[in-house]
Amino acid sequence: MAFARRLVGECAHMMLVARRKDVLMELADELRAANPSLQVTVMPCDLASHPARMRVVEAIETLPPGKTLLVNNAGLGDYGEYATSTPARNHDMLQVNVVAVAELTRAVLPRLVEQGGGIINIASLAADLFIPDFAIYAASKAFVASFSEAIRLEVRKAGVPVVAVCPGPVHTGFGDVARRSGCTNGYSSFKKWVYTSIPTVVNGALDALKRNKPRYYPSRRIRLAGWLLRNMPLGVMRLVMGMRPRKVEAVKE
Repeated sequence: MAFARRLVGECAHMMLVARRKDVLMELADELRAANPSLQVTVMPCDLASHPARMRVVEAIETLPPGKTLLVNNAGLGDYGEYATSTPARNHDMLQVNVVAVAELTRAVLPRLVEQGGGIINIASLAADLFIPDFAIYAASKAFVASFSEAIRLEVRKAGVPVVAVCPGPVHTGFGDVARRSGCTNGYSSFKKWVYTSIPTVVNGALDALKRNKPRYYPSRRIRLAGWLLRNMPLGVMRLVMGMRPRKVEAVKE
């Protein structure tokens, strides 16, 4: 939603994809009010569903000619030990965080190569980590970052920028959705200084895309953390992550 609001004055057509139709319709009305000439297509879609994703792919193929910006922003998480996780939830996380990113990128890439545009993939600082109690999420974001880097190299001669955005935790509804019923949300071990504001992520991502940067770490603190993680010996990282406070506790009544 934040990307859509930021880009409302710069687009002729915008396709909004999310699960909740009512939220999408409300956002579409807001965007049209801000820019009456903007054409908005609303695509209610559960990205964990292959048939639903294919409907989005088909809709992409019908878009009018022109430069296109794809923002793969959807993500699911699950706080807690993998041994006690729900298989259906794990499946949905992998479908949304990994498969949907790959499929939608594949759908739009030929168009970008021919007509121009770019891709913003929302990864995470977690892409540089393996995180107990957050195993699938961190691994999925490692995929997003690696995938983005590879695709960027494939299409650079065509002038198509691809950026992997790697923020720390952001104040959105992600934590509430990732929290298991009756448990804390898993962010209690984070200190306030690692949080990044939504405008910082959005504005910085668009600037990084414009400058053809492969990755964007919002704020100096996150860039420093990313640099330290990428240069930390694996043995040291194992020690650090093994000592990390990792218990996701039940909420006290």
